[in-house]
Amino acid sequence: MRNVAVLGATGSIGGNTLDVIARHPERFRASVLTAHRQVEALVALCVRHRPELAVIADPALEADLSRRLTAAGVRCEVASGHAALTAAAAGNLCDTVVAAIVGAAGLESTLAAARAGKRLLLANKESIVMAGPLLLEAVAAGGGALIPVDSEHNAIFQCLPGGRPDLYRSGVRRLILTASGGPFRGRTRAELADITPDQACKHPNWVMGRKISVDSATLMNKGLEVIEAHHLFGAPAETIDVLVHPQSLVHSMVEYVDGSVLAQLGNPDMRTAIAHALAWPERVESGVPPLDLAACAPLQFGQPDLATFRCLALAFQALRAGGDAPAVLNAANEVAVEAFLAGALPFLSIADVVEAVLAELPAQAVVDVETLCERDRAAREAARRVLRNAC
Repeated sequence: MRNVAVLGATGSIGGNTLDVIARHPERFRASVLTAHRQVEALVALCVRHRPELAVIADPALEADLSRRLTAAGVRCEVASGHAALTAAAAGNLCDTVVAAIVGAAGLESTLAAARAGKRLLLANKESIVMAGPLLLEAVAAGGGALIPVDSEHNAIFQCLPGGRPDLYRSGVRRLILTASGGPFRGRTRAELADITPDQACKHPNWVMGRKISVDSATLMNKGLEVIEAHHLFGAPAETIDVLVHPQSLVHSMVEYVDGSVLAQLGNPDMRTAIAHALAWPERVESGVPPLDLAACAPLQFGQPDLATFRCLALAFQALRAGGDAPAVLNAANEVAVEAFLAGALPFLSIADVVEAVLAELPAQAVVDVETLCERDRAAREAARRVLRNAC
């Protein structure tokens, strides 16, 4: 029996994780559930899954959460605040942690789980983008396991011998990340001038939160995944490629020096990767329908349009710059996407903000978490200055 902490339980990854857990009550138990501010949704999950601990990130909502849980007949410990999230990730109520908090907010709890030697199921790509070397050091020091949940990285994990081996010794030539191309694949820059947040959030294949949906529309999400693949698998930038694959059935591929290419295929449903990561090295039923290739349209592949979707090119630029450039990239992007979703920034200007901040803050060495967080704050302040000047 694995006791699982689901950090970000009310999000799409959290919901899919809990669906898989509920299918295997003899193997998994949701012992810790956390949310940002969604009290009502968290209470509903607690009623169904009966965790030992419920954590709300906003301390002002703890009393309301406690009152609602009592009224619903749920007896569990209640806590709040970022310190409580970190403690929950490292505490003895769980042996497995699903890191699904969106954005930089998930960094501290992800690092805490790694240091504590948990089986860390990484869905918060921003943590490894920001602090890849620090996270890998924490995993090594804690002695736990790091298993990617992003569908692309989980696919690569499945196509490599032993999950995360030395690529050179394993004869790997390239890691090939696939991208759907998002809702605006094939459009020109002129056709993207008046894109609205609702349009950007309508992904053709995946059901995701609004922030990651916008990142998918700009291809920044794929850029963050390129950086994540670099850290997870020790792959130099020049050995990571991106192919646009509109059907989202081939989740990623690994090319070997003998000419073999191994691919992981499946329906576009996150429960496949989640079930694999929860049960690894075994397999369990995920609730995902079998893939019927005969019923699928011909599979298509193509090169990404880096001139139109500049965020992917900026992510490669940050990866090659090294140091904390990926953290700066991520922070600037979060501010820009927030402004776009609020109607304060045009869609195409997201890349402009990120590019300006990268130019203002050249890469520095990643020393420790405190210094990294300072650079994260500096990048956010720089992004806000760019936004104010643009207005």
